[in-house]
Amino acid sequence: MIVAFIDQMKKEGFAVESARHVLREQGVQVAARTYHHWKKVPATRTMTDAQILNALYELRDAPESLYGRRKMVAHLRRQGHARAHCTVGRLMRLAGMNGIFRRRTTVRTTIPGSGDRAPDLLNRNFTAEASNRVWVADFTYARTGSGWVYVAFIVDVYSQRIVGWHAQTSRGVELVRIPRYPVLWERDRTQRPVVRGELTHHSDAGSKSHRGEIH
Repeated sequence: MIVAFIDQMKKEGFAVESARHVLREQGVQVAARTYHHWKKVPATRTMTDAQILNALYELRDAPESLYGRRKMVAHLRRQGHARAHCTVGRLMRLAGMNGIFRRRTTVRTTIPGSGDRAPDLLNRNFTAEASNRVWVADFTYARTGSGWVYVAFIVDVYSQRIVGWHAQTSRGVELVRIPRYPVLWERDRTQRPVVRGELTHHSDAGSKSHRGEIH
């Protein structure tokens, strides 16, 4: 209203100082530079920052408010606000949004110490004269958007093929046990049964195959 009053006085031919004098008589103190600052057109960056801040404040109670800078940039771009990472980071700090950082963990597939290991029946000789004579089992892991996924697999040394595998989200002992069962069933179904006493099932010294149950 103050700006509108001064603007109206200027339209009627009065100077800004005259309008300020009238306002002072009414107990309103307004400096000339304050009036000119109010009248100044906001810079493009200021307007864009205001739009981003408004978008951030709208996320206050939403799950997206926990995003870090990288995810927040992607989210804002999907909403039509394409801004640089540094800009979004600056405005997030201004809005008091720090995000939640997940501490990176190192996944371990072995356990320290000698433990109760089964003997190495192959003596590191990974060769075979025919199928179903030597199977080598191992497991690996991969990071996904929802956490770690662990995959156990069995390789027939003779054919160099993965003959069985199993994936799950935990590292229980069943991870390395389960792949055997469909392989044995498939070999029987295709009339290539595993003969008792002819097969050596070897695994590494990983923490889930450490007890010697599947060596």
